[in-house]
Amino acid sequence: MDTMVEIKNLCKQFDTLTAVDDISFQVNQGEVLGFLGPNGAGKSTTMKMITGFLTPTAGTVTVAGHDIVQKPLKVKQRLGYLPEGAAGYPDMTPANYLDFVAQIRGLRGQDKRRRIEDTVMRVNLESVLHQSIDTLSKGFKRRVGLAQAILHDPEVLILDEPTDGLDPNQKHEVRTLIKNMAKEKVIILSTHILEEVHAVCSRAIIIADGQIVADGTPSELEAKSQYHNSVTITLRANQDKATSVRQALLNLPNIHKLETLIEDDSTLSYQLFPKKHGSIIGEISQYARNQQWNVTELHVDKGRMDEVFRSVTTSV
Repeated sequence: MDTMVEIKNLCKQFDTLTAVDDISFQVNQGEVLGFLGPNGAGKSTTMKMITGFLTPTAGTVTVAGHDIVQKPLKVKQRLGYLPEGAAGYPDMTPANYLDFVAQIRGLRGQDKRRRIEDTVMRVNLESVLHQSIDTLSKGFKRRVGLAQAILHDPEVLILDEPTDGLDPNQKHEVRTLIKNMAKEKVIILSTHILEEVHAVCSRAIIIADGQIVADGTPSELEAKSQYHNSVTITLRANQDKATSVRQALLNLPNIHKLETLIEDDSTLSYQLFPKKHGSIIGEISQYARNQQWNVTELHVDKGRMDEVFRSVTTSV
């Protein structure tokens, strides 16, 4: 795969505050990189440096082989950028604004009209096209911002909270659009919505206090969770059997610990954690069959992104 974005030893300081602290990573064509982190972690600052909106204190940003400081126009021709809180000029309509952006991007004549019509359709702006941006809802303003970012069909998209302010249907539409564009582009998006990582991202970086604290596919990050490969088992049995069932499960060779979820007159439910994140579903299932337990639920937890997020962002 071609490396389209390369970040090397990137730093940004504001007086005595170090907002981004010596981070390095690459993004290849076809990747959708989720950029995660708590408020103030350095996500937006990093995105602003990638797009040339901010000048790095140290380090380099290369996009499609061009350095953002040395060849800013070459980079910006290849970039689409949706900043946080973006929405153009409030007294313009989306139609005026997109025409204005298209001209700045060098689009003319039939090509300009075609690109505007296609973009309006892709982000569903038809119903508000001739309404002033100032009167639009937050969701529609966000869509106008997304429209200007993709209007010129850029090779690299930088999207800061692209679904912020959207309702569930609009979020689904935007996520579908991102997935459809992903094959031929590099897309870097920041988000606070962890489900969005699973929905659209092929990879995620977690940043805290200006430093990268985790980098991997969503599945790789989930594998860092204490819940990875844990098993929940629920069976129909009265509370009198709770002690014996608990002890029997704890005696299985690869069980590290057990947490009680339910113990009442009709149901026993437990979460079992493996030693060294190994797979324990097979031995639990086999044991339950041998004991002829009336099992109503048996499932494996892949891991929990929110728990991984908390653990890596609170230990920096």
